[in-house]
Amino acid sequence: MRPVLEATGKQIQEVINFRENKRTSPQFNHLSAVSESISGLSWVAVEPAPSQYCREMMNAAVFYTNRVLKDFREKDKVHVEWVQAYTSVFSDLCDYIKEHHTTGVSWNPRGGAAVAAPPPPPPGGVPPPPPMVKLEPKEIKADPTAQLFQDINKGLDITSKLKKVSDDQKTHKNPSLREGPKPFSKSTSPQPKGGATAPTVKPPRMQLEGKKWFIEYQKDNKNIVLSETSMEQSVYVFKCEGSVVQVKGKINSIILDSCKKTAVVFDSLVSSLEVVNCQSCQAQVLGTVPTIAIEKTDGCMVYVSKDSLGAEIVTAKSSEMNILLPTESGEFSEHPVPEQFKTLIQNGKLVTTCTEKAGN
Repeated sequence: MRPVLEATGKQIQEVINFRENKRTSPQFNHLSAVSESISGLSWVAVEPAPSQYCREMMNAAVFYTNRVLKDFREKDKVHVEWVQAYTSVFSDLCDYIKEHHTTGVSWNPRGGAAVAAPPPPPPGGVPPPPPMVKLEPKEIKADPTAQLFQDINKGLDITSKLKKVSDDQKTHKNPSLREGPKPFSKSTSPQPKGGATAPTVKPPRMQLEGKKWFIEYQKDNKNIVLSETSMEQSVYVFKCEGSVVQVKGKINSIILDSCKKTAVVFDSLVSSLEVVNCQSCQAQVLGTVPTIAIEKTDGCMVYVSKDSLGAEIVTAKSSEMNILLPTESGEFSEHPVPEQFKTLIQNGKLVTTCTEKAGN
């Protein structure tokens, strides 16, 4: 098996190296999604659960595909279609492996050796040369630059071809020709009231596409419930206002993007909870979540369960963040996340510490 997979392994490593060398690329999240999941193509060497291994590699790319959706959802639909197409390829591959290669690769008992050399090319002579093309000479036109220098070399005779200007075309004899353009006069037509046009209101949407739930443009809806979920699915909440989303069961990840006064309550996550570009939002985990990421958000409260006290919290460019931890009495104690930091230069290195307390 090793000689058979050697070429595939080299190609996978080239994909990973290509991504590492393109960290400044605007499509770095695209490259990272491919790099993190491309190892799933080596499922043929995995036993006894190759389908589960392939699905884990697909889930590793979800973090980056979610970032692609966040960056391009309102800019370019081509990137959204790329995410859907790429994830569907791995999803279909996992289903194929589970159906036909449940515990490992099923070899064809009538097939030949896997490392056998490919058949020789079909016999045949060298193809005839292409027909000759008849070349016709083109007329060579005089260079206008050479003509210009030829006229300059005439000296005083260069003015012999100039036309004589009559008195009615001379500015020093006609003051009317010296008048400049008239000053700009402001239009007196009335301006339309209301200023800029109101933004287009899009209809609310809640739909499952492939392995991703899209909940978008919900307003003042407190009864959004997702009950039929699985670990392979993720939830993307976009531009909702004054709404509450409940997610039952254990899923892969949840993203709140550009929401306002919106809350999400969920059981457990495999990957992470992300809150991006939001205002005054809340989140509560009832089970477990390994990572909580808050970015470009003003006002965020996260209620953490006892099973999630080991969660990693990552914040960037955000303010008014509070983490609420459970107490023995059943209540929650509020702990603000530091927003102000102090950096010192010590022994040629930067040492950063927060300048405010993160709670009592």
